[in-house]
Amino acid sequence: MSTQTKSEIHPQAVVSSGARLGAGVKIGAYAIVGELVTLGDGCFVDAHAVIQGPSTIGRNNVFHPFCSIGGDPQDLKFHGEQTELVVGAGNTFREYVTVSRGTTGGGGKTTIGNGSLFMAYSHIAHDCHVGDETIFANGATLAGHVTVEDFATIGAFSPVHQFCRIGRYAYVGASTVITQDVPPFSRVVTERSTKSYGVNSIGLERKGFSKERLRALGRAYRLLLQSKMNTSQAVKEMRATLGESEDVLELVSFIEAAERGIVK
Repeated sequence: MSTQTKSEIHPQAVVSSGARLGAGVKIGAYAIVGELVTLGDGCFVDAHAVIQGPSTIGRNNVFHPFCSIGGDPQDLKFHGEQTELVVGAGNTFREYVTVSRGTTGGGGKTTIGNGSLFMAYSHIAHDCHVGDETIFANGATLAGHVTVEDFATIGAFSPVHQFCRIGRYAYVGASTVITQDVPPFSRVVTERSTKSYGVNSIGLERKGFSKERLRALGRAYRLLLQSKMNTSQAVKEMRATLGESEDVLELVSFIEAAERGIVK
C-alpha cells in the first residue's frame, strides 16, 4: 500500500513516519496515527481521533473525534508485548469508542470485520472478534475474548462478560447484562422493573415549591399510584378534586398526551 499525495493530512495532525496510508486517506486536525498503523484507501480520521498500532485497517473506515483505536489492552498481564488489531472495511467508529489490541494469552489479535457501526462510548476489549455488519449502540461494552458474530446488535449500555459469544443475527436489548452465550437469531432483553415512587418532594422543595403545591401533587400521585383506580379513573378524579392546582393540571395533561404509557 503506497503513500500517495492524494491523501490529505491536516498540518496539525501527527502521523508517524512508520504509518502507511492508502490513497484518498483524510486525517483531521490534532488526530494521531501511530507507529505500525496501516490505513486502507479512503479512510477518514476526524479531528482528535487516535489510532495506535500495530493495527491493520481496511478501506473506507470512518473514525470520529476522540475515538481511541488500537490502544494497549486493559489487562494487567500485558507488559508491552507485540499484539495487533485487524479491522476490515467500511466500519464507523463514533465519538469516544475504544478498541484494544490483543494479548499474547488470548491469541495476540483483536479483529473486526466489515460494515459495522460502533456508536459513541462503545468498547471492544482485547482479543475480541467482531463479525460483519454488527451494531453496537451507545455504551455497549465487550470484555476480553468475546466473539460477536455477523449481523448481531448489542443494545445501549449492555456489558458482555469475557469469553461469551453472541450468535449471528442476535439482538441484545438495552441495559442487558450478558454472562452466558446468546444463541443466534434470538432476542435477549433484561426484564424491565422501573417504578415510580411518587413526588420528587426534596427536589421540588429546593426549587421553591410551597407546601401547598407539594400537598396537591402528593394527593395526585397517591390517586395515581396507591389507589385502586386505573390511570384513566385517577386522571378523572384529579380533575374533579384537584383541578384548582396548575401543577396537577400539568400532570394530567402530560398523562393524557402519553403515547407509550407512563411509569407507575
